[in-house]
Amino acid sequence: MTATLTATPTEPHRLALPEVAPPLAWGVIGSGYMADAFARSVLGHTRSRIVAVASRDSHRSNLYAKRHDVPVVRSGEGAVERLVEDDSVEAVYVATPHSEHRAHALAAIAAGKHVLVEKAFARNEAEARSVVDAARAAGVFAMEAMWTRFLPHMVEARRLVEEGAIGPIVHVSADFGRGWKVDAQARQFSPDLAGGALLDLGVYPISLIHDFLGAPETVKAVGSLAPTGVDLREAVILDYPSRRAMGTAMSTFEADTGRFATINGTRGRIDFGPSYYKPTSFTLVRAGRKDYVFDQRTDLGWQYQAAEFARCVSEGRVESDVMPHSATVEVMRVMDEARSQLGVAYPGG
Repeated sequence: MTATLTATPTEPHRLALPEVAPPLAWGVIGSGYMADAFARSVLGHTRSRIVAVASRDSHRSNLYAKRHDVPVVRSGEGAVERLVEDDSVEAVYVATPHSEHRAHALAAIAAGKHVLVEKAFARNEAEARSVVDAARAAGVFAMEAMWTRFLPHMVEARRLVEEGAIGPIVHVSADFGRGWKVDAQARQFSPDLAGGALLDLGVYPISLIHDFLGAPETVKAVGSLAPTGVDLREAVILDYPSRRAMGTAMSTFEADTGRFATINGTRGRIDFGPSYYKPTSFTLVRAGRKDYVFDQRTDLGWQYQAAEFARCVSEGRVESDVMPHSATVEVMRVMDEARSQLGVAYPGG
């Protein structure tokens, strides 16, 4: 029998109510796609506001401000510094290229602002640790914007796994591929901007595996590089021999993949719908039969992480239980090891 489950008013689903989370006044650094999606999610589904935007491109930042009714625009030299020092800004969302995440996050922290940093959180583990350490020392909240972990289907999947619905996990698999033409001028292919399929796309399947299995004991990676020197494609194996479990993550710039994910246990499995990293459904399969279908899809989705962020800030916390600092650092360590095996090196990072 197949049943459609809906959210219940239990602790696992507290993240599914972004509209009742405490309000925050956000400052946004960056004015690209992610910043736009964040704005639409926050303004349309939470009580928070965006009070300032900073971007090196004055044209784009002004368009962003007009589109989202943002009262303060900072651009040009010193734009980031002026935004983080603005007393009207309570929290900062960093949506710039990976190469800039550390500097922009540290600037926000130094100004006493709570900070949400787009994934991948930094270029490497050392940079990630420096941001986490700075936030803890300053007593401000800091979190990686791995929005997938806060979506209703992932919250429910974690609950089922924790309750033993599929038994001990033996394998988690996930892929993420986009078909992009190699362009040395594009951010995705630039070593200077910490491009490459791994930090851009591979962070999703690796973070998913980490969400359900934790930090691996060993990492093995194979793949190929683009002419610019960044990774073009890779398959990464996260091995957990002491748990008799493993995870496989595939990412590529060469093709649009199905973007599927599956959590396999000794008693069953959870099959996520297409684009598992976005609001979607999943099917619980046991004994070769579909036991349950969970379907609580929603518009956009970034509002769930924004709501968790606001709740944690209101509670005086420095990290989230759902996306703790340790998870960010451990995922960065996995990607560092994979990049090392692939032969990818970033200037200065």
